Amino acid sequence: MSPRDPIGDDAPRTQFDFTTISARERYKLMIGAIIPRPIALVTTIDETGRHNAAPFSFFNCLSADPPILAIGVENNPDMSFKDTAQNIRMTEVFTVNIVSFAMAEAMHVCGAKYPRGEDELKAAGLTAAPGVKVASPWIRQAPAAFECRRHVTLELGKSRQIILGEILYAHFRDGLVDDKLHVDPAGVDAIARLGGDTCATIRDRFDMLTPKF
Repeated sequence: MSPRDPIGDDAPRTQFDFTTISARERYKLMIGAIIPRPIALVTTIDETGRHNAAPFSFFNCLSADPPILAIGVENNPDMSFKDTAQNIRMTEVFTVNIVSFAMAEAMHVCGAKYPRGEDELKAAGLTAAPGVKVASPWIRQAPAAFECRRHVTLELGKSRQIILGEILYAHFRDGLVDDKLHVDPAGVDAIARLGGDTCATIRDRFDMLTPKF
């Protein structure tokens, strides 16, 4: 236990009733405590084949059989779909690119609000490569990328969609995966979101073996 850890179970608690506070207040508490959150730089295409790229930290893997990823996409303030959600709705495919520390600034550029149809990858200096199984591109600078077909979309009220994608194909940078299919975390060098504008690396690690009884 580090000196910054709570002393014990009787440590004082600050409590919040999520049924009585605003959505913005809930958001701030959730993203500040549910950390670190991996970042998906999601690439899609529209009906005319134009590229789009946007980062999402409401993202994770949910299942290996079938292989399912999930991203949470918030709608625009007027409740219209953002480009990512609209493109997936129309094409049924998307690609999740894992963001390394070397890609952090480029990912940040992709997160700006561009007019529909603008190529965020070009603006960020990232290279689009054609998908193998899906029409959406993958990013050559990404340490890993997962081509996905939309599995199901969950509508959460008016404000947000949870999009589940089935992984059809994966790209890994050479040298990241060994002959036992272990992925080198140092080679991936992924970053994650914390609260607010703060991000973190995964460079500090420790092992905890699964307990056996």
